[in-house]
Amino acid sequence: MTEAVTPYDKPDQPPSEPSSAATEAGAGPAPEPAFSPSDIRDGAAIALVIGVAGVLLGLLWVWLAPRVQYVSNGEAVFLRDTESEARIGADGTFLLLSVGFGVLSALAVFLWRRSGGAAQVVGLAVGSVFAALVGWRVGLWLGPSSDLVAAARKAGKGVPFDAPLELLAHGALLGWPMAAVVVHLALTALWGTRDPAPEPGVWPSGYYQAPAGPADSPGPSPDPSGTEPPRP
Repeated sequence: MTEAVTPYDKPDQPPSEPSSAATEAGAGPAPEPAFSPSDIRDGAAIALVIGVAGVLLGLLWVWLAPRVQYVSNGEAVFLRDTESEARIGADGTFLLLSVGFGVLSALAVFLWRRSGGAAQVVGLAVGSVFAALVGWRVGLWLGPSSDLVAAARKAGKGVPFDAPLELLAHGALLGWPMAAVVVHLALTALWGTRDPAPEPGVWPSGYYQAPAGPADSPGPSPDPSGTEPPRP
């Protein structure tokens, strides 16, 4: 008689799974979108409110910026003080005000939505850039007239008058967005909400051990002393 041979899997290969299990594993839940509708609404609201706050930046810039004065002799217009640093002071005032508004806006957004999120950061950055541009244009509009000829005629010969407000260093427009984004990221990293740590899972073994058969049953252990048992 011939002994039936039962096929078995090799120990170094995992057992084959049915095709239905592979199909179920591949069909998972649909991935969530990067930005939910609530995140988009929050980002748009942040950008809108911060952009409107740029009007306050322009008002403070007109009020606090140092003045450059001109004087006319009836034929030409000259600087009243050639060694004045008022022009640089106007740029510095705008930059300091922009950084201050950036810190305040980042703090306000963090306190409003402590959880953070990419949509909030994008709204904060876009709104800050728009607010800096609004503050710059409002300051130029509310400041002294840019028509020097008309201003000199109105002031009269030998009477000093204010020069138009200018922003010579346009890089100061980045003060608000850079300060807002950096401060918001720092606040989120230090005091933001943390995601719960994942629980340790039980990973299945990568090897398959064949069931023990009659040939694999343990036999009598050899004598540790190495002496041969007595023969009958």
